[in-house]
Amino acid sequence: MSKKRVLIVYYSYTQQTRIQLERFIAGLECGGIEVVQERLEPIAPYEFPFTTNGSLAVAMVATFFQKRMAIKPVAERCFGSWDCIVLAGPTWSYNPSGPVLDFLDRYGRDICGGRLVIPFISCRAYWLLHYWTLKRRLRRYGSIVEKPIIFTHPVKEPWRSIGLLLKLRGKIAQRQYSWLRQHYPRYGHSEEQRVEAIEQGKKLAEKLLGNSSR
Repeated sequence: MSKKRVLIVYYSYTQQTRIQLERFIAGLECGGIEVVQERLEPIAPYEFPFTTNGSLAVAMVATFFQKRMAIKPVAERCFGSWDCIVLAGPTWSYNPSGPVLDFLDRYGRDICGGRLVIPFISCRAYWLLHYWTLKRRLRRYGSIVEKPIIFTHPVKEPWRSIGLLLKLRGKIAQRQYSWLRQHYPRYGHSEEQRVEAIEQGKKLAEKLLGNSSR
């Protein structure tokens, strides 16, 4: 039996997607899957943190209207043969991130066309439009789009939105915002979600290996 191979194409802005993916990949590799990662690199990325409220507001409007963020060329190995492709990234203003959209425009057909693709989404809460956009685009290329793997921030609103804005402005750790800690103890995903990511990787490994034995 030939070894199953999974390509993970991802973009991570605040590193929450990357951290979840590390656990997910551990689960895949534990199940005997060969994993290759391709990190999307924007040519002119957004600053982090944003230095002004105005620059943050402009970025939020641009991402709401699905503005592309040009990426550097992907590695030649991405054009190989894969048993599954995981397309991972954060939700930006309800939509896929600009680097992921640019990847789909330039490479979606050649890399993902006709392949099994699983969206992997890290977000505050609102991921449905993100998923629909990916599914619609990928199906144009003949991709088989599976149910997405979703990780939302576990803190309730309005605190997770307030926390996100402060994080993007680089102010969440400042002492004057200590009141927020009562409702928003940390930014991003929980340790329980890290464990869940490992289990999701193991489940995908079992599925791929199960399909190969039929």
